[in-house]
Amino acid sequence: MKNLTGKIIIAEPFLGDPNFERAVVLICEHNDAGSFGLVLNQPIKQKLADVIAEIYADFPLGIGGPVEQNTLHFVHTSGSLIDEAINISDNLYWSGDFETAKSLLNTGILKPDSIKFFLGYSGWGPGQLEAELAENAWMVSEISSEKIFENKSGTFWREVLRDMGGNFKVMANYPIDPRLN
Repeated sequence: MKNLTGKIIIAEPFLGDPNFERAVVLICEHNDAGSFGLVLNQPIKQKLADVIAEIYADFPLGIGGPVEQNTLHFVHTSGSLIDEAINISDNLYWSGDFETAKSLLNTGILKPDSIKFFLGYSGWGPGQLEAELAENAWMVSEISSEKIFENKSGTFWREVLRDMGGNFKVMANYPIDPRLN
């Protein structure tokens, strides 16, 4: 099994699952027990302060996936500042001590270009993601932390495919509904 931790999976253009239509998912954990990821390009109107009363800063919020949307998750570039943060790739961390993160947010040390918050997550049981990859439901790619934090949600799927080059660049222009082409 190839370890996908720290990589992204990109939904193929006609995946057919509304939870993952044109989704770019950061894989935070991938092992024999299954996979855990966060959809990077599904923002919502609510802000972090709308769901956590003790937050005074105005941080965007996204849907990390269809599983347990009553849970809060985050990725960031501040591994040395947040205890228990899990390094998933170069300068990219998942989770950590939320009380520390809250304090850093409220004092302005953490900025929106260094941390992203999500309600819910994307999860796969043992072998499930591998099966979906074998069916070509997803494409796998590398991504830099800079690209994650500069992401413009509405065009992110297309940008990621364009950056991959070759046939992916062509795929980036596929219409959502080919019947309307």
